[in-house]
Amino acid sequence: MIRTNSENPDFKKLTDQLDDELCAIYNTNKADYEEYNLITNLPTVILAYDNDTVIGCGCFKIYDENTIELKRMFVTPAFRGKGIASSMVRKLEHWAIELGFRNAVLETGTGQPEAIAMYHKLGYFNYEKPGLNQEIGHSVFMRKQLV
Repeated sequence: MIRTNSENPDFKKLTDQLDDELCAIYNTNKADYEEYNLITNLPTVILAYDNDTVIGCGCFKIYDENTIELKRMFVTPAFRGKGIASSMVRKLEHWAIELGFRNAVLETGTGQPEAIAMYHKLGYFNYEKPGLNQEIGHSVFMRKQLV
């Protein structure tokens, strides 16, 4: 696994695949969520490789002064179930701690039960995001104290 930034072409390649998969799961179009999924000039990206082939990505952005938000987590289908995503989450959490953050939040969806189960195993718990009607949509908001 390597640390990189959002301009890395391998990150862009995998996030395109992620967007395609999310559109298939939730029966949406890429353009519907493009503004929410756009990641630019972000120095906190991680990529996983199998030899020279990129197989996983994830990143975090600053949510508030003590908290990061995990974003754009994806592992290619052929490599799922091997602990790669869990390893990437732990590496992102350690990186956030190095930078002085104490908490992590994330948003996933009800159509991704494997992701929800993985985050629960890693110590994340569901929470209600302040100021948001939790009954709308398919979002699942999760939180974890890192230190």
